[in-house]
Amino acid sequence: MSIKYIKNLEKLLIGLVIISLSGCSFAPKYIKPESPVPAQFPQDNSYNNDKSASDKKASDVKSLSWQAFFRDKNLHAIIETALKNNRDVRIAALNVERVRALYGIQQAELFPVINSNGEWTKQRSASDLTNLGYPRTTEKYGLNVGIVSWELDLFGRIRSLKDQALEEYLATDEARRAAQIALISAISRAYLSLAADRENLSIAMSTLQNQQASYKLIEKQHEVGIITQLDLRRAQIPVYTAQEDVAKFRQIVAQDQNALNLLTGSPLSESLLPVNLSNITEPAEMLYDLSSNALFNRPDIIGAEHRLKGAYAYIGAARAAFFPRISLTTSFGTASNELSGLFNSGSDTWNFAPKISIPIFDARTWAAFRVSKSEREIMLTQYEKTIQTAFKEVADALAVKNTVDEQITAHLSLVDATSETYRLSEERYKKGIDSYLSVLDAHRSLYSAKQGLVSLRLAKAVNQINLYAVLGGGSF
Repeated sequence: MSIKYIKNLEKLLIGLVIISLSGCSFAPKYIKPESPVPAQFPQDNSYNNDKSASDKKASDVKSLSWQAFFRDKNLHAIIETALKNNRDVRIAALNVERVRALYGIQQAELFPVINSNGEWTKQRSASDLTNLGYPRTTEKYGLNVGIVSWELDLFGRIRSLKDQALEEYLATDEARRAAQIALISAISRAYLSLAADRENLSIAMSTLQNQQASYKLIEKQHEVGIITQLDLRRAQIPVYTAQEDVAKFRQIVAQDQNALNLLTGSPLSESLLPVNLSNITEPAEMLYDLSSNALFNRPDIIGAEHRLKGAYAYIGAARAAFFPRISLTTSFGTASNELSGLFNSGSDTWNFAPKISIPIFDARTWAAFRVSKSEREIMLTQYEKTIQTAFKEVADALAVKNTVDEQITAHLSLVDATSETYRLSEERYKKGIDSYLSVLDAHRSLYSAKQGLVSLRLAKAVNQINLYAVLGGGSF
């Protein structure tokens, strides 16, 4: 092939690529939908959101990374391990790579595929099939470079599909970030649940020891006839209850640890596991915007908007299907009956075969266009639903945040009151004023109050993490 033909091919390709890329587009202009939720989060008595009440060193949640938010060293180490080993996060990352590759494939459709082919054929013809009447052997050598069926994107069909693939890639990348936030939240909740259940186990074991000691004293009193058989049996009830709770919380603690190992992706050493809630370092203080615009930092909302934009691009592709398609097949090369003659003068070959396809009637095209418009409405509805769900999650977290401290304060008073009631009941029983039934009732109230306090402290800690997550999880 001569240099002249190569240069002509280059000029032709450059010109056609410019024409293709400068073609029109029928995708509708994207307009950001109005938010389907109020402009502000609730701010009544249950939502006493006062930024000035926060620590002056607090950081805006948008810029607060998880490394800065979680200050407990053991939890920090567990999260880092999970981000490396967790299979869900790994799948999310692989999905991003897959969709990125698919976007690359769709983008490549805008440019021609150039192939180079070499051929050699050798054929023997029978004597009955030749003009000279005797057998003949022929050879052919060929070398060519060409384009096979390249569509010129004059009406933006391929570019619209490329834009849709790009939005899908961006949405998938946000899904990866959402998976990371969900994993971090799940690990921290599992970590806190393990701490709370270990504290409940400690309470149950301590209660069991105290009740066993009390039962031994009562048993001795029964042996000398000071107390009745009924009081002896009543004294057995808290012992058996505590024994059952010890076994129950041992089971729950083991299951909590299994859940944490699963989320982390590998077994954790005992040194990283929490002893109780009191020994865990609280997360950092954070500032948050009372405007519902804060929701648009959430990866699920960002991803839903990318998919909505992709639906707009898909409409452009469906509209372009109503217009003609122009495709091009061309090649330049050389051919000869001898290998040494491939580059001799006069051996040049070429072909140029443009093709235009004009749609006249195809019901599938109209159906595809209706599908694209329905797809946009579906994506719009999902986008709005995602925002509404996010608004509810944030409002719920704010309601807990601004009422849980009051609950804890009231419950601490309850623990003090039930503890004093239990002490007084024991004294009255020892003096013979009351039966052991009053002691048993007071013990049940105290035991329940202690467990309730653990549950409230757990709810407060978990809600801090939930609020951080539902506001977008900060930066990575």
